[in-house]
Parts: sequence; structure tokens; C-alpha cells
Amino acid sequence: MSRKVKIAIIGCGGIANGKHMPSLSKLKNVELVAFCDVLLERAKKAATEYGIESAKVYERYNELLEDKTIEVVHVLTPNDTHAEISIAALHSGKHVMCEKPMAKSSKEARLMVEAANQSGKKLTIGYNNRFRPDSQHLKKICEHGDLGEVYFAKAHAIRRRAVPTWGVFLDEEKQGGGPLIDIGTHALDLTLWTMNNYKPKTVIGSSYHKLSQKKDAANAWGPWDTEKFTVEDSAFGFIKMENGATIVLEASWALNSLEVDEAKCSLSGTEGGADMKDGLRINGENFGKLYTTNVDLGGDGVAFYDGKTESDADLEARLWIDTILNDTEPIVKPEQAYVVTQIIEAIYESAKTGQAVHFEEQPVFSAPEL
Repeated sequence: MSRKVKIAIIGCGGIANGKHMPSLSKLKNVELVAFCDVLLERAKKAATEYGIESAKVYERYNELLEDKTIEVVHVLTPNDTHAEISIAALHSGKHVMCEKPMAKSSKEARLMVEAANQSGKKLTIGYNNRFRPDSQHLKKICEHGDLGEVYFAKAHAIRRRAVPTWGVFLDEEKQGGGPLIDIGTHALDLTLWTMNNYKPKTVIGSSYHKLSQKKDAANAWGPWDTEKFTVEDSAFGFIKMENGATIVLEASWALNSLEVDEAKCSLSGTEGGADMKDGLRINGENFGKLYTTNVDLGGDGVAFYDGKTESDADLEARLWIDTILNDTEPIVKPEQAYVVTQIIEAIYESAKTGQAVHFEEQPVFSAPEL
């Protein structure tokens, strides 16, 4: 009988309840043994719903990290504490799954990578959209070379009116930004990963606080408080890579647009193209004729069979635990997430200064082999 991995949850809010704890609780080789939250009642509730009978609860994460029996920690707190808690957990001898974005700044993200290397523990970031069926298939297509050299891409994270009005989402100090760092980070990770290109050269960015100042605005989660809306409502980046490839990143929580796509990418290569606009579509040319192929990703649409037997969150959790049990590399490598953080930070900096941001030197961590 295989051993069970003992896991602690730090931060028992929305993402913990909506993603991590439900997925982990489905795994037979996992025990949720400790829960920590600044609101103790929230930790107690999580322990009751998902923990083993002897699960412990904490208000302070440092006390939780003293428990030597805990093998893995999931850091699911506001963005401004990701680095602090992850670094402490790694140095205490725990493997760490940190929810996206990796950190508020590239400096913090780099310190996280260094802590993982120094401690010899595994670190991964919660980019669960890589584990969707369309993402997985597109990655295989790119690896096989079907698109040729991908030299232009778009990273899509556009909402028309879906501003999260709860928690600290609108707080720039705690989050580091708005839709760019929240959902733009997913689209950018997906794009860099499918392209296998982690060497940015120049970044130009714009961010806007336009619709955020409209009172009683239509919104999926109700009107927002304009005084508390301190982050951007939309942001856009133009990214030139070292090899000449171009990436356009678009992110919004509120934008007057009917072109709505989130956590998707479009790729254009020398041999073909792909997009996730309407399912996964591949386009190209054969025998002097253009073609478009809609990829059948499973049994969706068949009344008695659902091809999506495992959600992206469930697959992410299972494969993460497999890396612990088998001592293998995580799918989402911290060096990759570090470059995502670098680029997002550069877009914010460019938007603030009005100047392009140049990566004079190679990013500290070279593009990892996938």
C-alpha cells in the first residue's frame, strides 16, 4: 500500500475551497492534516470539511511549519504573502504548491526559485489551465512541430464585465495589480509554455483605470466600490522575444468588447496556426488550399458519455502529488513562472513610465527543457 502525502493548507479562502481542497480530497494517497488562516473560523471550517479527524488548525503559518510530519504546503493567500510564506515553507523542509501569480515582483519570484534550489524541495505554481484537454493537445501539436516556428502569438484574458468585488482583488497593495496579474498571468503562462519560449527582450505596456471609476456599473458580481478599485481595469502588453517572436497580451476585468476570451492563446507559425476561440482549431495550407480543423477532444456532446473525466484542477493536483511520490520534476517549473512574473512586472513598469522595458541581459534562469 502506497504511503499518504501529508498536506497543509495555508489560506482557506476562495481558491482553497473552489479548487485545491476539493481536488486534493479526491486523491486516496493524500491526507489534509493542517489548515491555517488569519481567520481561525475559516481554518476550522476547512478542517471539518476536508481534514482528517486529527487535523490541526492555526492562525500563524510559522507555527504550522514547525510540524515536521507535514510534507507539502499549499500557499493560497493574497499575492503579497506568496513569496514570504513559500520561502519559509521551503526552508522548513516542505514541498510547495503556490497559487498563481508566483509573486508580486520578479525579485520575490527569484528568491522563491533560489529557496527551492537551496532547500532541495519542489516548488510549483498553480497554472491549472495547462491541464485542460485543449491545452494538453495544443502542447503536443507544438512539440511535434506541426505549427513550425511559432513567431506570433496572442495571450487572451478578456472579460467584458466580471470584476471580482470580494476579498482583496481590488487592493493594489495586496494583489500587485488587477486583471493583468490575476488572469493575464494564466494566458501568458499558457502562451509561453506552448511556444516553449522563455526569453523576453523588450516589453511595452499600457494599463487603464477607465471603467473602474463608473459607479453602479453592470458587473457579474454586482457593482464595485470605485474608491476601493485601486488596480487597473484593463492592461495590454507587446512582448518581443530574443528570437524575434512577438506576443500580444490582453487582459481585462471590464472592457467594452464582445471579443471575450479568458486563459486562451492563439499561435501563428511557419507551418500552421492554432487558436482556442471556438474549441481548439488548427489552420494551415495543403495542396494549395487553406484548411481549418476543429479538434475532437473527446466524448463531449455524446449524451451517455462525458469525455472530461478529470477536470484541469483535479489533473493538476494528481500530477503534483505524483511528482512528490515519484521524486520527479513538476509540470509547472518555478523558472517558467519566474519569467511570467518578469514580463507582467515589465508591462506594469512600461505602463507607468511610458517607456519600453529592455531585458539587457538574459533572464537569470534560462529556458527550462520541457
